[in-house]
Parts: sequence; structure tokens; C-alpha cells
Amino acid sequence: MAAAGLQFFFNVTGPEHWKLSQDEQCQLLGISSRTTLHAWKKKVESGAPVQLSHDTLERLSLLMGIRKGVEILEERRDWDEYMRRPNRAFGGQSALQRMLAGNVSDLLDVRRYLDSWRGAHFG
Repeated sequence: MAAAGLQFFFNVTGPEHWKLSQDEQCQLLGISSRTTLHAWKKKVESGAPVQLSHDTLERLSLLMGIRKGVEILEERRDWDEYMRRPNRAFGGQSALQRMLAGNVSDLLDVRRYLDSWRGAHFG
């Protein structure tokens, strides 16, 4: 499960989607070391098992839920663009800027916002 979560993460945050720097990727994962980031990426690419902390697994789970929520609400349109669009719910910041504040609670806030928005549209 950890390797699949990281594979998703590297795909989403990489050059084809969010185009995040390594420091931004570390921020989302809640780690301070690019060395750790590189080691995880190498393990994922080689198919080796990866051990992740509960915090990192929670962050990956929230990111997956955020992506799914945006895909549902945006009807599979450009969810990458949505993530960068300013949003009043986040004080004019984009969802991505909010998440890059670095706290797991910021990811949770974006996830809760999307869940409530989805409930209002489909409830």
C-alpha cells in the first residue's frame, strides 16, 4: 500500500501534473529530507518495499481523496488547474497553496472542503 501511495504521489506532483519542486514534495509529505524523498522514489521505481510512518500514510490518503473529490466535482476536467485556482474558501489561496503550508491539518481542511462541496452538489 505504501508503494502504491508513493507511486500516485510522484505521478501527481511530477512534471506532468502539479510540477512541484522537491522541497514542495517534501512539504506535502511532511518530511524535511530530500535524501528520504529520493530513497523512496528509487524504491518505488525498483519495486522494493517501502516503510512509511503513519503520518505519511495519512497524508497520502488525504491527497488521494482530494484528487478523487476534485475529479468528481470537476467532472474529470482539468483537476490540475483547479488545484492552482484561487479559492475564497482558502482566503484567496489555491488548494495547492493551502496544502503546501505543510501541516496535515491543511490537507484535511482541503479534503473536508471538497467533501462538503460534493455533499452540497450531490446531496
